[in-house]
Amino acid sequence: MTSFIKNAILFTVAVVLIPLSVANRHTVSLSLNPFDPQDPRLTVPDIPLFWVIFASLGVGIVVGGIAVWAKQGRWRKEARSKRREAAKWHKEADQLREMQTTSQPAGGVKGLTGPGSRTAA
Repeated sequence: MTSFIKNAILFTVAVVLIPLSVANRHTVSLSLNPFDPQDPRLTVPDIPLFWVIFASLGVGIVVGGIAVWAKQGRWRKEARSKRREAAKWHKEADQLREMQTTSQPAGGVKGLTGPGSRTAA
């Protein structure tokens, strides 16, 4: 089922990206200097427009991912703290369980005996 969903998503992306690439295949000059666009040192000549579009989408995805990862740092720190605390309590519970099994009285009697068949009234 997951492979079907993955293939359906990939097919949808391909249906969108292939016509976008074909429609924007003419070449452009990419200038990286906003103050002097004619500067040849910071200009990439004759690059297909769809490469510029895909590169900007890729950079946006990477920058957005880094921003989300950084923003969720507080929650990851809290999860690590809770995980350590849970491990500490599990270890203590295991130690208490082990102590209880080793301190059982001989003869199969567990703890104190009950009051018998007496009633409270």
